[in-house]
Amino acid sequence: MTILHFSDIYEITPVSGGKEGGIARVATLRNQLLARNPNTLTTLGGDLLSPSAIGTAQYEGDRLAGRQMVDVLNHFALDYATFGNHEFDIKENQFNQRIQEAKFTWISSNVFAADGHPFAGVKQNLVIPIHDKKSGKTFRIGMFGLTLPINQPSHVRYSDPLTTAHAQIAQLLDQQSDFIIALAHQNISDDIKLLQASPQIGLLLGGHEHENHQNWRGNFTPILKSDANVRSVYVVDLYFDPQTGKTEIKPTFVPINDNLAEDPGIKAVVDQWMTIAFNAFRAQGFEPEAVVTTITEALDGLESSVRNHPTNLTELIAKSLLRPYPAAELSLYNSGSIRIDDVLPAGQITVYDVIRILPFGGKVQLATIKGNLLIKVLNQGLANRGSGGFLQSAHAQQVNGTWQVNGAPIDPSKTYKLAITDFLASGKERGLDYLNSNNPDFTSINPGENYDIRQLVIDQLRNNSKN
Repeated sequence: MTILHFSDIYEITPVSGGKEGGIARVATLRNQLLARNPNTLTTLGGDLLSPSAIGTAQYEGDRLAGRQMVDVLNHFALDYATFGNHEFDIKENQFNQRIQEAKFTWISSNVFAADGHPFAGVKQNLVIPIHDKKSGKTFRIGMFGLTLPINQPSHVRYSDPLTTAHAQIAQLLDQQSDFIIALAHQNISDDIKLLQASPQIGLLLGGHEHENHQNWRGNFTPILKSDANVRSVYVVDLYFDPQTGKTEIKPTFVPINDNLAEDPGIKAVVDQWMTIAFNAFRAQGFEPEAVVTTITEALDGLESSVRNHPTNLTELIAKSLLRPYPAAELSLYNSGSIRIDDVLPAGQITVYDVIRILPFGGKVQLATIKGNLLIKVLNQGLANRGSGGFLQSAHAQQVNGTWQVNGAPIDPSKTYKLAITDFLASGKERGLDYLNSNNPDFTSINPGENYDIRQLVIDQLRNNSKN
């Protein structure tokens, strides 16, 4: 049998200026695999409902919130998916609606509703019988799903992944599974711990990192992860010998690019949702197809970049925050605001590109902050490296271990003016709960101002083109 696996998909259209990704291209590959082997399954390792630019569009009284992705994947005929941590970014009613809309099967062993019961229609595990016409034999695949417990709204409860896996494997073996697959959305270090603790797992199909991995652990059990936004997928051929009970695993890494034609049927569904979303953005005052500027240098918005160091894109955004506030001495925002996970190539930048960069939007306000608190905030931002809590800034930098603003060491007793996003000023970022209006050393001057961060970036891009 064959498995087509991918994960962490936020865009329904191609990325990298149209050169990579695109569900319609993966559909073409899937059709080719089915023609080669009718015993072909497709799996998704989590993160499909959120976040995305399209998901923020208002339609029929609510944000799309993954509705477009579920519909496209229904037409694609996805077989199985597990939850990613970003599935729980959206509201409870939206999440439940997406579960009901899905024609594919959700598998989750360690994520439950608040009452401790599985979400309606979600399987904790299952056994998939694969019938081989030539031999007349049946290959029984046991599958369970795991999600790392880092996003827990009030309507979600997690159980420990390792303890859960142990129980699920026992159940699958009792059901006479010939081969066990873990469909997991967690850090690769946790994947390794899982395989070390559970050698009965024959294959781990993962997600979460956004970058492709092929690791062979322990008794030759592979961990396979593709690149986000289907820049790549894994095609896994499984050969089961009923005489020996052994399964041979042959994975193939497949880049998805413009060498693959787009499936016309899936492309038509994608185009329909893009039209719906663009109309919604126009109703919000944005003209998504309008060209903002033409850039001569690619803008790096890859998650692996912006969550670890400044890039030309993060610096452009940081400068844009200062536009409405000439008195501001620096700006601050969290890198998790940037969700594009893509490099925008040299050429035309549209309004929709900016929406893709900052799909959550948000307001920018002016605030005052005491120097000693500013140092504490900047240190925490640095400690958050690798996550969305890594802070990006204009005019603040660390030199030989000392934080500076505009080239001068920060004075702990001085009060500074800064432009800051409303999310960061809410105290909701990792390790920064003290950065809120209740802290006497932090005061928001104009929380009611209506400076949309996306519009500020558009204005900054236009200003750069003039200069």
